[in-house]
Amino acid sequence: MSSANRSKHASWSLDSFQVAPSEGKTRFHDFDLPLPLMHAIADLGFEYCSPIQAQILPHSLEGVDAIGKAQTGTGKTAAFLMTVITHMLENPLEGERYLGEPRAVILAPTRELAMQIAADADLLTKYADLNTALLIGGMDYDRQLRTLQRDVVDILVATPGRLMDFMDRREVNLQLVETVVIDEADRMLDMGFIPQVRRIVRKTPPRKHRQTLLFSATFTPAILELIERWTDSPVRIEIEPERVATDSVEQHIYLVPEEQKTPVLINILRREEVESAIVFANRRDQVRRLHEALSKAGIDCGILSGEVAQQKRTRTLQNFKDRKISIIVATDVAGRGIHVDGISHVINYNLPEDPEDYVHRIGRTGRAGATGTSISLACESDSFMLPEIEELLGFSLSYEQPPAELL
Repeated sequence: MSSANRSKHASWSLDSFQVAPSEGKTRFHDFDLPLPLMHAIADLGFEYCSPIQAQILPHSLEGVDAIGKAQTGTGKTAAFLMTVITHMLENPLEGERYLGEPRAVILAPTRELAMQIAADADLLTKYADLNTALLIGGMDYDRQLRTLQRDVVDILVATPGRLMDFMDRREVNLQLVETVVIDEADRMLDMGFIPQVRRIVRKTPPRKHRQTLLFSATFTPAILELIERWTDSPVRIEIEPERVATDSVEQHIYLVPEEQKTPVLINILRREEVESAIVFANRRDQVRRLHEALSKAGIDCGILSGEVAQQKRTRTLQNFKDRKISIIVATDVAGRGIHVDGISHVINYNLPEDPEDYVHRIGRTGRAGATGTSISLACESDSFMLPEIEELLGFSLSYEQPPAELL
């Protein structure tokens, strides 16, 4: 904690952060969280818990294992970070600490998600004497090593491959880890990271001697097997995806022939009500071609996909957050790292093959109490995906011809 933050916190008390009880809502005040954490929560303007926070915190704060079925955007990141931070502040370590020996390790499948988690950790530890380190691929290894060697690390946020690099070089030791968090386990599985995650978890203390928190958008048999292996009598919390998908997002399915999709997309993005938008496509090559077509049409936009260098992706995402650009074209993997309030539109250039990804995509808009619009451009080949999406949502979507001015 910086000296400025230390002095600011010294004069702060809960009296400065009054939140009235509200029927059906859980306040952060209700959990007796440490004062430095409550001060950071107050700074962030958090008053009442999201559903997953209200359901998981009573258990996770007691130190029990927990698994959460929840989409991005439900508040799960803050839930597990508050758990980790509370445990560390209430159980300070005594004696000498060694470099590269974290107390908590948080694994995320993508660089963008790991960066977002680390940024959230920095905000929540603003008044706590805790250090966060971020280890992700595609960024300078030596710079990350210098960060690790500068001070002891409490919270280590990492992608599996890069963490394995550091472990193989004996720069990181996980024998003292008290909490393991595995975020987006289903995406880890899809991206082939589970063998690496297995190796990492094996290097931490046995499951009865650590707390394990695991989050996944789906609980497939493969995920349930991992839960069985890694957790000890976990509490199970499920937040249904349709709450994310339907409460605040107006959904449109435009029936558009393949050859008309790009002109229709350009006309949509030129509409005045499109203040900011993410355009999703299924493949990297489609994202690249769309970015070129939109740029050629005079639409200033960024691109997020695995083909783009990490530094450029980071810069693009920051420009989007800072409103320097208002449109991004992205793949699903890259799009999962986008946690930006105020996105007015999500446009599906094509429908995803996995219905869960549809929910993830449209969850980028309609966040933080705002409303949003999703528009899917569906041609004949896309139509096969619609029944599964509707089954997941629990209702039928209406299909329509695009307004004449878009054609």
